[in-house]
Amino acid sequence: MIPAFPMAVPENWDSIQDGMTLRDYFAGQALVALLSRSDFLRSKIIAENAYAYADAMLEERGEEI
Repeated sequence: MIPAFPMAVPENWDSIQDGMTLRDYFAGQALVALLSRSDFLRSKIIAENAYAYADAMLEERGEEI
């Protein structure tokens, strides 16, 4: 899985932290939109839908889920 925000560790610039996965980043972005349109849906349904959107975006990019 491709990381969304890899970065060097300041103490040792040879080391890199992976950051979050691109899937988690996409799901977080979808979550914002889903929450803005949902008044009474249960949180589990919203979370499942956020990751479904993330998976669809990764599939469109040709990435493995």
